[in-house]
Amino acid sequence: MEHQQAGEPMDRRLEDGLQRGRAVEILRRLSPNSEVGITLNLDHPYAASNDPEDIAATRWVDGLHNRWFLDPIFRGEYPADMLEAWQALMPAVEDGDLKTISAPIDFLGVNNYTSPLVAADSNGGRSQIMRRPDVDRTDMGWEVVPGGLRDLLIRLERDYSPPAIYVTENGAAFPDVRGHDGSVHDPERRAYLESYIEAAGDAINAGVPLRGYFTWSLFDNFEWAWGYWKRFGLVYIDYATLERVPKGSFYWYRDFVAAQRERAGSEAAA
Repeated sequence: MEHQQAGEPMDRRLEDGLQRGRAVEILRRLSPNSEVGITLNLDHPYAASNDPEDIAATRWVDGLHNRWFLDPIFRGEYPADMLEAWQALMPAVEDGDLKTISAPIDFLGVNNYTSPLVAADSNGGRSQIMRRPDVDRTDMGWEVVPGGLRDLLIRLERDYSPPAIYVTENGAAFPDVRGHDGSVHDPERRAYLESYIEAAGDAINAGVPLRGYFTWSLFDNFEWAWGYWKRFGLVYIDYATLERVPKGSFYWYRDFVAAQRERAGSEAAA
């Protein structure tokens, strides 16, 4: 399920939820030993200040980005402030709809790349996303905010208590180029992954049932409206020849995973 922009048909949101709930029932019936879950694009919005208007704006963004999708699944209800704001566009919720939508799941998948800084909109809107002056940015213009992943995971455990959580997408696009020796050095991506994986570890230490982490992506690929312009992969693709070139981040990630596996084996043996 992807985020939809405010103003898109609310009947589509309701139908998406119903389809998911029906799919859970079918999967459990046909494959009773399977683990069934959902992946959502989620973030942790931060208020630009302690001003009540900025805090209210941040609550609004959280409603649009997170609670619209999480509350029906885990609580069997839509968030009251969102219902009030969009009541003129909301379709009728029939008896049994929310029971279907809130069919229990085994895990929550989280796609997360950045976390917005939110302030009240002085032009009369409900919110505006502010630009942080002191953070790195990816080639998508997304701010590198690893603490946002940690705080998001902790919040999900505190407010919704999913049985398990997986970070199903996390990564960064950078303008990768091949050097004269044919290699691709991408220290920015390595730094990004290191900081976000450390943040995920902090969430585990705080009690979050994080069961897995997946970087996006193994290969450079077709990225929605950006096509082949943006490169997220650990492996560089020469689109003219289709040659695959592991980037510096690939070797770091490979060695990091191997070291964690070796450490886990040593701890189990002890």
